[in-house]
Amino acid sequence: MPISLTEAKNLLSDLLSDYSSQVDYLAIRLEKSEETDILLRGHKIETLSEGISIGGQVRACYKGAWGFASFNQIYTLKDRIEEAIAAAKLIGKEETILAPIPIIQETHVVSLTGKNPRYISLASKKELCEHYGQVLRSVDPRITNVSVRYGDSTQKTILATSEGTILEQSWTDMEMRFAATARNGDTVQTGRETTGSRKAYEDLTNLDAQVRSAAQRAVNSLALPIVQGNAYTVVIDPILTGLFVHEAFGHLSEADMAYENPDLLEVMTIGRVFGPENLQIFDGAKVEPLLGGAGEEVHRGSYVYDDEGTLATTTQLIQDGVLVGRLHSRETAGKLGEAPTGNARCLDYRYPPIVRMTNTWIAQGNTPVSDLFADIKEGVYACNWFGGMTNGEIFTFSAGEAWMIRNGELAEPVRDVTLSGNVFNTLADIEAIGDDFHWDESGGCGKGEQNGLPVGCGGPSLRIGNVVVGGDTSEVRKREIRSQK
Repeated sequence: MPISLTEAKNLLSDLLSDYSSQVDYLAIRLEKSEETDILLRGHKIETLSEGISIGGQVRACYKGAWGFASFNQIYTLKDRIEEAIAAAKLIGKEETILAPIPIIQETHVVSLTGKNPRYISLASKKELCEHYGQVLRSVDPRITNVSVRYGDSTQKTILATSEGTILEQSWTDMEMRFAATARNGDTVQTGRETTGSRKAYEDLTNLDAQVRSAAQRAVNSLALPIVQGNAYTVVIDPILTGLFVHEAFGHLSEADMAYENPDLLEVMTIGRVFGPENLQIFDGAKVEPLLGGAGEEVHRGSYVYDDEGTLATTTQLIQDGVLVGRLHSRETAGKLGEAPTGNARCLDYRYPPIVRMTNTWIAQGNTPVSDLFADIKEGVYACNWFGGMTNGEIFTFSAGEAWMIRNGELAEPVRDVTLSGNVFNTLADIEAIGDDFHWDESGGCGKGEQNGLPVGCGGPSLRIGNVVVGGDTSEVRKREIRSQK
């Protein structure tokens, strides 16, 4: 912070005392962030930077309307408060409804379990990127391009509100992304891997096998046949399960999406059946103690309080196949008459908090993974993720690897596997839930122009019926034409 911690708290308290009577709610957040960003492309380091970002934000609510202002110079804070208040008063015409939360005056740190990246030299981080670049290139001469991205950020925040909350929080987040492109004539394939951590710098080292697998997948895919497009029974691995539950279902559970869309609110009615009786879906940032007192369970979406000062929770979204909850800010919880869940998050001081997922997962089932393939005459086994998109309840995901399933056994590998469908139909078509589980810490979620917010996702392997799998649809189309003759 540009001033001492004590001076900052005193300043915020004085300003809140001066201006709180003018609005229904006022919040001020100060933030200091130390960051590293490195990008290697090919043989060249294109980005190599370290920086400190200092700033803050003001949120004012008056008659149901919000005013927002951000700043980099603390001496302008008084002006920014007046701007936020003026903006809220300009459009406020309804009732301010914020779900009540306890007033707190606390300090919390999401503790690291190993080395802090702030104490690792920039030269060492650069060497790590160059090493992984060499690993990618060494797999095969057909690798034509590689990229390695490294990023870390340590954030410290102070939140003070007109209700009396004064909250200090800090955490460190790290992420690396790897990609390799292979070419054979006109055929081009890319393999990717991403990993992240809020625990230790060591989690980003010793990843040679994972990095090499990205390049090897790209090379292997050059010679693979394209999957024949059709509707199949599909088995997906835990990484794809995590992607599916986050992208296809998780965003629909964010209450601002439903509150602002009456049709979606009607679809997402609490008590509606969406899946089989053994389906359980959760989201939560709550930092849980590990058994035996061996530390805490921390994922990339973990924190103690959200950016409104609401205590982090674990929220069950689907219980026994039935929708039982959704994710809230104080405003959405107040307007829908539900409990706040601690899911109001902002990427940094430049953006206001909005409803966001944290760590989202499908709970482990009891079907042995090998039994998921049983009795599938012809299907697809899809692993890892390559990319994807969602549009409301419609999703399309690309698998990083895939194999055909024939007569209950894995058969030939295939490429260009995309899975698409309606999330509600797909949840209903879950036929079995595996007894395995894996957390994917690679997530960087985007919403409302706030891209790259750290999240975690996870789950078990799933068997799902009637999934549309895209690839080469020419043979399918030929069969359709022949059947019409």
